[in-house]
Amino acid sequence: MAKFVVTPSSQAQRDAWTGGGFPEVERVRPGLWSVPVPIPINPLRYVLVYVLELTDGVAIVDAGWNTDEAYDALVAGLRVAGYEITDVKGVLVTHIHPDHYGLAGRVREASGAWIALHPADAALVGERYDDAAIDSLVARERELLLRSGVPRATLDELAGASMAIRHMVAVAKPDRLVEDGEALGLPGWDLRALWTPGHSPGHLCFVSPSRRLLFSGDHVLARITPIVAVHPQSGPNPLADYLDALAAVRELDVDEVLPAHEYRFLELAERVHHVMAHHDERLAEIEAVVAAGPGVTCWAVATRLTWSRPWETIAPFMRRAATNETLAHLVWLEARGRVRREGGVPELWHPAG
Repeated sequence: MAKFVVTPSSQAQRDAWTGGGFPEVERVRPGLWSVPVPIPINPLRYVLVYVLELTDGVAIVDAGWNTDEAYDALVAGLRVAGYEITDVKGVLVTHIHPDHYGLAGRVREASGAWIALHPADAALVGERYDDAAIDSLVARERELLLRSGVPRATLDELAGASMAIRHMVAVAKPDRLVEDGEALGLPGWDLRALWTPGHSPGHLCFVSPSRRLLFSGDHVLARITPIVAVHPQSGPNPLADYLDALAAVRELDVDEVLPAHEYRFLELAERVHHVMAHHDERLAEIEAVVAAGPGVTCWAVATRLTWSRPWETIAPFMRRAATNETLAHLVWLEARGRVRREGGVPELWHPAG
């Protein structure tokens, strides 16, 4: 696939990302700020929290991880913009992953702000972050990995690979459930929610038609693509959901995309086209692996694909994500009659013919 490079709308942000640094707090335009909040022990390094000035304070899009370092960075960034944490009136959470939702509860404790989530993600909070429910979720993940052909020697390690980051979330039930197309009612903003499932079942983007801005969360990023995977809390065909949601945002008439990671950029439609082409190539690669070795497990397919680094060097958490993402592509191919699944433990995949 030919390389496509988006035009950064903040050269300073792009330089920080590509140089391995940490960007500064930026005034994006009147009434809007970008505040980088650090992510510990993660190659993404930071999440970009957006601060929207209101008539009586501010609202923020996403919040960061629940660590003291992240909280202090958010407080400091708000002060650069001329505000205190107590001025936050609302937290618009794009989705419930820890780097977006983790600090929302702590912000609410400090300010009384409301927290907004899409209902599909709000429904997952208890099972994902409640200590009384987590064993069941891990057991379901283990069963899924077993059906995918993960070797028993690494099964438990992969099934529980995300346990270490659960404490980076201050669990907080949302005060507002935001539906697709809903107007947020923020003073001075015509912000509208767009339901964009795939990376998570309830992922939301936010668009401002008058300012021609899209807050894209993890749905559309400048260089990388979000993980879209089958897992115990996903929909049955998350890749189909994701590609449909990409098509829906591609036609938006906006000038600038404000993602949660990397840097802000311009060409939304072109970037969406490039991401779709990436998935077309991945689907073709997976179909070819299945054709070359009929009766192959999902795990075996994953080990034979092209990744950003050799399979042997990929950490357990990311091996699990890669396996579940491979499964999402297999399910998409199965739904279109291009491969077929043989039930059992493990499940085996065959060409459709």
